[in-house]
Amino acid sequence: MRYELYYWPTIQGRGEFIRLALEEAGADYVDVARGRKGEERMFALIDGRRIERPPFAPPFLKAGDLLIGQTANILLYLGARHGLAPKAEAGRLWANQLQLTIADLVQEAHDTHHPIAGGLYYEDQRKEARKRAEDFRRTRMPKFLGHFERVLERNAGAGGARRAGRLIGAQLTYPDLSLFQIVEGLRYAFPNAMRRIEPDVPRVVELHGRVQASPRIAAYLTSKRRIPFNEEGIFRRYPELDERD
Repeated sequence: MRYELYYWPTIQGRGEFIRLALEEAGADYVDVARGRKGEERMFALIDGRRIERPPFAPPFLKAGDLLIGQTANILLYLGARHGLAPKAEAGRLWANQLQLTIADLVQEAHDTHHPIAGGLYYEDQRKEARKRAEDFRRTRMPKFLGHFERVLERNAGAGGARRAGRLIGAQLTYPDLSLFQIVEGLRYAFPNAMRRIEPDVPRVVELHGRVQASPRIAAYLTSKRRIPFNEEGIFRRYPELDERD
């Protein structure tokens, strides 16, 4: 079965978490909106009156007759089908819980440059963005990354070296891929803040390195399928929102 991923064609955004899972799984998929009339097809599924279960917004995934929306929900589905999640119910719920926590972090990262309204330009809320970004750098980034550091520590403590650099068990799971993307995005948007924080979260840094070294992920990262970070996505580099060198 060939999956159809629907997401904005010029940004990584929330769709990138799904792309990483599809790539690691070696799944056959098409990034529909990046093709001819792809955005028209995407909006036809959102607005079409004959769609019984319409998605609210991208990203969403068409898998046969299924139309699945919301990043965490899509990953819950893909994880079970492609060995990127535990088989036991408790493990699947734990993976979903970690992914939902990542979703919270993604939203807070977005709100550093759009703290008032998503419909306004960054330039219209720059003053408020500086205040929001300062709190995000000083309190929220360390809190979120510190949480994942503790999860990694406890997972390794339960199984030794073979579990090092993994959030769940000894095998790579979709939350590992998503945490890798978080580190990538924060390094792009807040390079100075990350240089300060990373020494306090060595296991998170180790996980990033292990995911990056995965053959399929390594190939994807150097391919044209990987859209570069830019100032249209979630993680944006505005130097005034980062710490000074």
